[in-house]
Amino acid sequence: MKTLLADDHPLMREGVRQVLSQLTPPVEIIDAHDYPSLFAQAALHADLDLALVDLNMPGFAGMQGITQFRSRFPDIPLVVLSASESTHDMRNAMEAGALGFIPKAASTAVMLAALRQVLAGNLYVPASLSDNQNDAQPTPTILTALPHSGLTARQLEVARLLAQGCANKAIAGMLAMSESTVKVHIAAIFRVFDVTNRTEAVLHIQRLIQRP
Repeated sequence: MKTLLADDHPLMREGVRQVLSQLTPPVEIIDAHDYPSLFAQAALHADLDLALVDLNMPGFAGMQGITQFRSRFPDIPLVVLSASESTHDMRNAMEAGALGFIPKAASTAVMLAALRQVLAGNLYVPASLSDNQNDAQPTPTILTALPHSGLTARQLEVARLLAQGCANKAIAGMLAMSESTVKVHIAAIFRVFDVTNRTEAVLHIQRLIQRP
């Protein structure tokens, strides 16, 4: 398994490397120390299984780097590793396309569980985000409402755009996939939600988002 580890602090990279050594199968780790080196390494290694990226590194400010990475490399699963424990940052990162957000203060067990969940094709939503511990009356989103809906991470991305009224062609363009692949994902979403058309699917998503 090949993982791209991006953090501008060498000691942090070494600590995460020790955690990753506990994953199976064995992990081949490629280092990056800022956003330019992250993009360069991702372009060189098309067979990456995961990118584990610090939110704040030289090259881009805040969420811009995550957005740029997802735009350039939409098929590489991205997990944010950050010193921030702000639910605002967590929501923004996942809305930008990250499949998980792991605070650097998390235990080794939590980090391993999060990475295994993402590698299995699912989202990892931090407990502080899903439990709404830090924000008063946060705005629910598809990413916080549907993490355990039975959808894969890619299907969840399609569902998010479906709920926004995007056509298949637009979804294909935004997620860098063919329209036929979009249709396959939408058919899977229909099966999971037990609906027969787009309107019913969108209504189902809206009900889940609005559920107390």
